Amino acid sequence: MQLTVYRDGEFWVGVAEEEADGRYKACRHVFGAEPHEAEVLEFINATLPRLFRRTASSVEAPIFTERGRINPKRLAREAAKEMERQGIRDLAKAALMAELEHRKKTRKVASREQKEADKARKREIAVQKAKAKHRGR
Repeated sequence: MQLTVYRDGEFWVGVAEEEADGRYKACRHVFGAEPHEAEVLEFINATLPRLFRRTASSVEAPIFTERGRINPKRLAREAAKEMERQGIRDLAKAALMAELEHRKKTRKVASREQKEADKARKREIAVQKAKAKHRGR
């Protein structure tokens, strides 16, 4: 699991990435003002597990092969490059977009069902009104 906290415009954003069972999940949390260490720890312990449980979609994780012994200078360069990197990885962006699309589809289906239910209810009320008008004759 990896948590990246960065400044996105005027807000501080945390993107948590998790890889399990060959699937890659990512979730985003807006902190607002610059978070203190205690706030980040509280987020990791309390909020983050709920966010990952709520995340329904994931993307296929790339398979990395174990490289043998890595040259210490290369390892130091890679670590420095990772520390300088701003924002989130492309894989995390793909996972976030997949989650966004999934939520969009479920919201669309739910709103369509709600509209159909409202339409059926209004139709039933209109039919009952029409029947009530003709009963007196």
